[in-house]
Amino acid sequence: MRYFIGLDNGGTLTKAALYDAKGHEIGVCSAETRMIALKPGYTERDMEEMWQANCKVLRGLIEKTQINPSDIAGIACCGHGKGLYLWGKENKPVRNGIISTDNRAYAYPEKWKNDGTAEKVFSLSYQSILACQPVSLLAWLRDNEPESINQIKYIFECKDYVRFRLTGQAYAEITDYSGANFVNLKTRQYDDELLRLFGIEFAKGMLPPLRNSAEICGTITEETAKLTGLKMGTPVAGGMFDIDACALAVGAAHEERVCMIAGTWSINEYIRKEAVTDGKVMMNSLFCQPEYYLIEECSPTSAGNNEWFINTLLPELKANDTLAGKSVYETINEMVESIPATEFCPVFLPFLMATNVHPHAKGSFVGLSNYHTRPHIMRSVYEGIAFSHKYHFDRLLATRDQPVSEIRLAGGVANSKVWTQIFADVMQHPIEKIDVNETGALGCAMAAAVATGEYRDFAEAEKNMVKVRGRTEPDPGNKLIYEKKYELYLQVIASLDGVWDKMQKLIC
Repeated sequence: MRYFIGLDNGGTLTKAALYDAKGHEIGVCSAETRMIALKPGYTERDMEEMWQANCKVLRGLIEKTQINPSDIAGIACCGHGKGLYLWGKENKPVRNGIISTDNRAYAYPEKWKNDGTAEKVFSLSYQSILACQPVSLLAWLRDNEPESINQIKYIFECKDYVRFRLTGQAYAEITDYSGANFVNLKTRQYDDELLRLFGIEFAKGMLPPLRNSAEICGTITEETAKLTGLKMGTPVAGGMFDIDACALAVGAAHEERVCMIAGTWSINEYIRKEAVTDGKVMMNSLFCQPEYYLIEECSPTSAGNNEWFINTLLPELKANDTLAGKSVYETINEMVESIPATEFCPVFLPFLMATNVHPHAKGSFVGLSNYHTRPHIMRSVYEGIAFSHKYHFDRLLATRDQPVSEIRLAGGVANSKVWTQIFADVMQHPIEKIDVNETGALGCAMAAAVATGEYRDFAEAEKNMVKVRGRTEPDPGNKLIYEKKYELYLQVIASLDGVWDKMQKLIC
């Protein structure tokens, strides 16, 4: 029996999962990954601590499943996109890694938009410029931490850093780097002009060679084998940006479907054979299936807001449920289900980490009264996050030539029946869920299976490893109320547009 490991480094958790060739999950091991919030808008991670977390979950997975390491045919990694992980000339991290929720470089995309740089960039990369992209962060470091720039040997994305530590070989996998404004999407190569436009020409020699998702990018080293329990020489595939991995794992690698990932980020995407070049969408990148582009609308406005709300405002509820042997998510789902869709709940703007409407917009509840209870507020969180996804979904719909057959949903939302129903009602499209717990890890396992010859391509891997477990139809009775609620959500956003800059001045 041949097995495959998917290693997923997300915004809050590091996970390793083991799969057989039919996509059955044999075991999962996870560890929380500490986020370092230095001040508002700054989110970082200790890179050595992060590496040790990866070693821990790999070692734990092998111990938990009692698998013979010789039976592991291949490994692949995915991780959050954007952000910045720098490896130094002294063979250690230059500084803390910067996570994709970081907003310190917000002024750079604004400047580049105003001076015409963004338009020139889009003509090459087909992407908007985000504050959390490595190009913005490198420009910020150039101006604020020049000593860090002088120490850089390699510029990594999250999962490429992890793969480097596994194998000792530095490569840049194409899905991640093509979504980072480093790559000309016409030539599918790094572009000197892009670096010049961003004023980061120094980065040219620091970008590792580009590789594909299902390409072998090294093997487990002797040192890694000792730290993890893996067998030295085990092949490690390129892996992919986590949004590609999730799309693969939910079977959304078909043009008629849309994939929504509701995690830390609100990811909304579909694939097509031509890029969207008229500026109607935020991002185009190269998909792990080379003939396709991934068309993406995204922002860090999704279920991470729910996690913050639970951990910050409901810690005693979480603690009590844990003591009682119950999941806090079950309790919250029951709360939300107790409030009908027709009930007015406060309008929640899920902008606790960043926003998709204004560079300085902040999380907010609008319309609170003494009538409202915890269940009302929890439903407003669920609905607000769904509305943020709809904001992106509508932009995607405007670029499509064919109707959407269904939405494939991934992330924590897919584990909640009531929240999945809210998504179906807000989008007014059927929602399908896949029989998998760890979508990112499964997508990685599929890449490892293709890279090691278990399957010819991703299409064959999907036929064998992806299984649908349920479909939720929109409730036509809720269509009108959610149209009115969403219209109000947009009106609240518009009415606050002039407030955010003044608020930012107080914060700074």
